[in-house]
Amino acid sequence: MTTEPATTAPRDPRPLVGEPLSLDLLNTRWMADGVRQDLLAGTEGLAVWLAANGLGDRFGADEATLEHVLRARDAIASVVDGPDPNAGIDRVNKVLDHGRIRATLSPEGPGEKPEFKDVTWGAAWLAARDYLTLLATAQDRIRPCAHEACILHFFDTSRNGTRRWCSMAACGNRAKASRHYARARPAR
Repeated sequence: MTTEPATTAPRDPRPLVGEPLSLDLLNTRWMADGVRQDLLAGTEGLAVWLAANGLGDRFGADEATLEHVLRARDAIASVVDGPDPNAGIDRVNKVLDHGRIRATLSPEGPGEKPEFKDVTWGAAWLAARDYLTLLATAQDRIRPCAHEACILHFFDTSRNGTRRWCSMAACGNRAKASRHYARARPAR
């Protein structure tokens, strides 16, 4: 009896995962050793991102889906990071035009179901919709990492809302080490 080897999804190489869907999409770009990395450089990376967010069974990792997800990422980034956040609003709305929420009633009670004009827009639409949810929940807690060399984003869930780093273990420690080095260096 022969068994086929178990296939495992490729490892997610990103330094920060598990953020809400819209911010996790932004975090598909990151810096490593001063070089910008992009998980969505191809459909293989899209498959990793979809799987990491529980969307791999719902949406295919094909070229059309990748194109739409990249549009959503750029639209959300233009609102979050752009010099004029209002300029990106239209871009986010164009992504949102490709889906809607349908109210439902089931034995479990009332619910909502997303519907898409074209399923290849599904993951992109869900990310844009998630961004709206974050804005409605706590807009001031959508943050970029405070480290000057980091381009990651997070949703601050700390009790007092003072989180500054994408990761205390990475960017937080680098900043602390830089400050310590600056203080310990002899004055010239």
